[in-house]
Amino acid sequence: MALKKSDLYGSLWRSCDELRGGMDASQYKDYILTLLFVKYVSDKAKTDPDSLIVVPEGNSFDDMVALRGDKEIGDKINKIIGALAKANGLERVIDLADFNDPDKLGDGKAMQDRLSKLVAIFQDLDFTTSRASGDDLLGDAYEFLMRKFATDSGKSKGQFYTPAEVSQIIARIIGVGPATKRSETVYDPTCGSGSLLLKVADETPNGISIYGQEKDVATYGLARMNMILHGNEIAVIERGDTIVDPKFTDGARLRTFDYAVANPPFSQKSWSSGLENEFGRFAFGRPPEKNGDYAFLLHLLTSLKSTGRGAIIMPHGVLFRGNAEGVIRQELVKRGYIAGIIGLPANLFYGTGIPACIIVLDKANAQSRTGIFMIDASKGFMKDGAKNRLRPQDVRKIVDTFLSRREIARYSRMVPLTEIADPANDCNLNLPRYVDTSEPEDIQDLGAHIHGGVPERDIDALAEYWTAFPELRRQLFKPNRPGYLDLTVDVSDIRQTILDSPEFAAFAKQVSSTVGAWFTAHRPVLQAVDASTDPKELIEAISEDLLARFQSVPLLDPYAPYEQLMEYWQDAMQDDAYLLRSSRSWVQASQPRPARIIGKDTNGKDMYEDADLRFGTGARAERYVMDLIPPGFVVARFFAEEQAQVEELETVAETATAELAQYIEENAVEGGPLEDALDDKDKVTKTSAEKCLKEALAVHDDDVANASTRALNLMKAETEAKTKAKTARGKLDRATLARYADLTVPEAKWLLLDDKWLATIQSDVLDQANSLILAMIGRLSVVASRYANDVVELQSRAASYQAVVDAHLRDMGVR
Repeated sequence: MALKKSDLYGSLWRSCDELRGGMDASQYKDYILTLLFVKYVSDKAKTDPDSLIVVPEGNSFDDMVALRGDKEIGDKINKIIGALAKANGLERVIDLADFNDPDKLGDGKAMQDRLSKLVAIFQDLDFTTSRASGDDLLGDAYEFLMRKFATDSGKSKGQFYTPAEVSQIIARIIGVGPATKRSETVYDPTCGSGSLLLKVADETPNGISIYGQEKDVATYGLARMNMILHGNEIAVIERGDTIVDPKFTDGARLRTFDYAVANPPFSQKSWSSGLENEFGRFAFGRPPEKNGDYAFLLHLLTSLKSTGRGAIIMPHGVLFRGNAEGVIRQELVKRGYIAGIIGLPANLFYGTGIPACIIVLDKANAQSRTGIFMIDASKGFMKDGAKNRLRPQDVRKIVDTFLSRREIARYSRMVPLTEIADPANDCNLNLPRYVDTSEPEDIQDLGAHIHGGVPERDIDALAEYWTAFPELRRQLFKPNRPGYLDLTVDVSDIRQTILDSPEFAAFAKQVSSTVGAWFTAHRPVLQAVDASTDPKELIEAISEDLLARFQSVPLLDPYAPYEQLMEYWQDAMQDDAYLLRSSRSWVQASQPRPARIIGKDTNGKDMYEDADLRFGTGARAERYVMDLIPPGFVVARFFAEEQAQVEELETVAETATAELAQYIEENAVEGGPLEDALDDKDKVTKTSAEKCLKEALAVHDDDVANASTRALNLMKAETEAKTKAKTARGKLDRATLARYADLTVPEAKWLLLDDKWLATIQSDVLDQANSLILAMIGRLSVVASRYANDVVELQSRAASYQAVVDAHLRDMGVR
């Protein structure tokens, strides 16, 4: 069965649930990732004779599967992993998790069942065709798990993972790319699980030589496994404290690299404990004994070649703290080693909630550097549970702005070194000193309040809108006096005037046609998606072109359509592409499949994933899932008339239900004719209404009898309407299910490409455009309402109200 990314993620996370009760996230990640590793290398050994990982006979994942139900399953899994570790020099790397630990996995039968279920979940995954590239199924699954584990581990234990979005920024701004040679080197002195190094490698099609060091034993093991899972088996990852015991040295000096990246622990207090050899790192000054931020920064700088470039994540304090750190910072600024600073939003990282920044170091041409390029990106993010997260548009905007050194108001600026070194700043690099991100103050105009009119300054502030809609400005405003304008329509009519304007219609059409032209240009590639398609290359190509096309569209930020595409890629298109890749044909990928059982409820009954179509109830119900093309698209294209008929019947049923509810609500009240029709649950049912009718007829109570009869007739009408609607809906659902079997390849492509992908993206981008117009309408309404009445008019109105009050008081004899 074809596999989607989301299916893989769900399976892996369910495996975590099998262990969750016995240990916390920082522990069970070792079990899950070890099994993922063994499964991957076992599958790869079956199909790749050149695999660098040896899987000894009798020690593969298939041999683990054979242990399901074995009373000694824990001990035997340990032995399999131990043999695999020994054969590949991975002792103390993949064998850290003890699968025979009763404290974590339970005793006897509990351990046997738990491990058997865990192995079964991994058994269903197939990595024989996985390439483990940057956007491959396995690589993304590992990334997904690391993010999940970091989230669950909390602040004290989540530092092994750098958010992928931040890693991506760093990888792109340090200068690696298609021209990078495999012989060039990248180094991370605090590599954690290796995610930052791998993001750099993803940007180098020809490959790059990877070096890293990690202090924590378990995290070091994760990094080694991560490198192998991503096809970087020859990466050199060493274990040890980078500051006290650096492993990459040339005698008394540090070894140097072409690129260096790092996300070290923030403000480490014990950084110098046991330090004996400085390796020339502290020539600009020794960092404070109780704060190691500059120790890691200077280590990174010293590890760069004379033309090397690097980036390090630091707390904002390194930008402005004084004393020893101030002296070091002055030396770095004076020598031109700092090329840029990027301020990030707060609460991005798993080890801390404080805001951080990326400091970009560049030794090439440092002496001729005349400024530091600063970006304050602290306001661009989305909420993601308890953490904040950079959106695709935030990442792309940061990278594009930094690489082009483009100055954007309230976002980025090239700051001259002369300004930074000025005594007023004294090499203080705190971003707010140089990049003012505050919004302009909304100023009240006393002249407008006194004499009327709308300040032209407030209207000019919407210049980007008037560039796009010049005629609309002339339609909405006319001159009052110098510096002031009059609104030509009522405030309440601003919205409709704008929405009805030809310029707005033309703008909306341009946005829609731009998306349409973009999609048409890429349609040949999209309709050719198959097993040879690289999803990473696909989304990069089409998203790059969409961003470029919207550069010429006025008003709309080109990163907004880009964001909509990238979000939809993550939500649906990516899964669709992987489904097509792993299927024999588009028609096969489009076919319904039975809904999977995903667990048991509290009563021990099977629980199923959500079904797109369902027939019947209970255990015998037919449940179908349409992964690629949901039924709604098939219905809209092939059964529009039938759908309209069903909707009409459902409307009739809803009306009948509402009419019945209203009648009962009005009559089943105290003293009402249906009061006696209420049962012991205060409901009027068919049985209670029939009983009430019988009793009313017996005593010749016509009012109650008529009300009961009316209620029963309404119940009958509701039942008949619901039955007709249900029958029609069932017939339509059956016809829809049958239609999938008759789909042709062109029909499958129309449904997916036009009805699903294009329609969704077009709608999302138009929503972005409409939101801009609504913001414009809101601002104009605020400004126009603010100055709608001048002081003279308000005084006149107040005087008239006072006269009315005085007249009433005189009539009452008070005055």
